[in-house]
This record gives sequence, C-alpha cells and structure tokens, in this order.
Amino acid sequence: MTGRVVGIDGCPTGWIAVSIRPEGPLEPVVRIVSRFAELIEDPENVILAVDMPIGLPDFVGPEGRGPERLVRQRLGLRQSSVFSVPARRAVMTEDYREACAMASATPEPPRMVAKQCFHIFPKIREIDAAMTPALEARVFEVHPELAFWRLNGGSEMSVPKKVKSRPNPAGLDQRRALLVHHGYLPESLARPPRGAGADDLLDASANALIARRILRGEAESFPPEPARDAKGLRIAIWA
Repeated sequence: MTGRVVGIDGCPTGWIAVSIRPEGPLEPVVRIVSRFAELIEDPENVILAVDMPIGLPDFVGPEGRGPERLVRQRLGLRQSSVFSVPARRAVMTEDYREACAMASATPEPPRMVAKQCFHIFPKIREIDAAMTPALEARVFEVHPELAFWRLNGGSEMSVPKKVKSRPNPAGLDQRRALLVHHGYLPESLARPPRGAGADDLLDASANALIARRILRGEAESFPPEPARDAKGLRIAIWA
C-alpha cells in the first residue's frame, strides 16, 4: 500500500508529525511543520490522526462535547487529560475573559474555560479554518491518552505523563516502553526534534499507530454515531 499515515500533535513551534507506512516495520519519519495545512496538502499523507478538537458545536453540555464525556469514562486515572472544549463562539475568541464569558453563556450549566484549553484555541481555530466535510476521509481527531489506552489493551496508563505541568520521567518511560512493544525502535523515541518536547514525540508516535488502525477500518469512533457542527464537521474522537 502506498502513502503514509501520520500521527500529529501540537508543539511549541507548530505541529510535530510522525509518519509511518500503512504496513510493515515501523520506520518513522519525524518532522515539524508550522502550518497544519502543510500536512493536508501533502498527497502522500493518506490518513492524518491529530490530537486537536475537530467539530465545534454551538452549545455544549457540562462536560464539553459529547466525545469528551465518553472518552473520560475509558481513561479512569488519566481522565483529567481530556479538556472540556467549549462552544464555537468561545473558541473563536482571543481574549481569555471574553472566552470565559462566551463559554458561560452557552453550556448548561455555565462553566469557565480551563487555561490549558484556552492556550490551544489558536491551533483549534487553525484546524477549523482548514477542515471541510470532504477532508474527513483523511483527517481524524484522536487523543494520545486514549491512543495509549487502546495500545495498552483497554487500560489507562498507570503513571501520569506530567505532574504539575512538568514532564514526569516515569510516565514518559512507561509510554515509551509501550510504543517499543508495538514495534518502534527505542532510538526513534529517544530524542524529539528541536521545537518539540519528549511528550510531544511520544504522543504523535502513538497517534500514528491509531492512524494505521483507522486506515485498516479497526478504529472505534467515540461516539459510534457522531453529531455534526454548523460547518458539517464530524464531532468524534477515534482510537
């Protein structure tokens, strides 16, 4: 099978992309791009599995979009890694206080926006601007901790990846060992490229394995029958 499948994660300098062949040994190609559109525009990328919300409803429930609630139920100890993404109007706002006001006006019951979630709003807007329903055949929303859950036989990772917003060596080692178990060579996971963190590399590598599952028709959609936003975009997380 020709082409490559790609696992993508946001990083301080843009996007880290780990691409692998759809079949055979894992020989990842790792690169950083400044624009998500660059990855879409590359015709060799047949599946893009990205850790970033796609599909922004006009109204949300108390736990964010529907997929987030379902994913948290699987992740147990790691459920706090799943942010509650607010409604479209809040995400499109660049001021934090205004975003909180927008978010408080749209869900039931009202809630504020987590600072960590607010900081990824620019990347959510970037993907939203690029996405169309037609691209859904290639571009899928994933979540790294759900990816590790899937790769770990349906059990969440027992050690957190970060503690107090700082990388946790034990958690990184646990995830690195699981990726090696699934075929990555240790040296391919040892050092992230300049502009990305060790956790970004591991997350994108896990997402690439989910991209393989998507291409093979093995991935599960959360929820099984996704809703769509006002742009017609699918609202689902895959693993």
